[in-house]
Amino acid sequence: MGVPSGDFLRMVDGLAEVERAKARDYTSFSVRGKRFGYYWPRTKTVGLKQTLSEQIALVSERPDVFEVQFTAGGFGWVVVYLNGVDADELGELMYEAWRLSAPGELAAEHPLPR
Repeated sequence: MGVPSGDFLRMVDGLAEVERAKARDYTSFSVRGKRFGYYWPRTKTVGLKQTLSEQIALVSERPDVFEVQFTAGGFGWVVVYLNGVDADELGELMYEAWRLSAPGELAAEHPLPR
């Protein structure tokens, strides 16, 4: 189990209209100007936007893989340890983070691949 950093970045590239912004210690990801994720290469962790209920569920069920990052605007952000999650689960969480930030018409044009 675990997702290598390169695989994570390829997953991000598979989402529509993703914009990357590099800072000194992390890269952020947005869709049409709305942030949905972060990546910290040094710690091999990802921050993803989720619903508050999903944030609570993930952290409660597997605190060794997920931790609360912050809450803002009615959303709960989670830190995901890439070495503790499998690719399918990470893909679903990333898509959900993207969908929560993407305009409705863009999300409708790009449903979660099955």
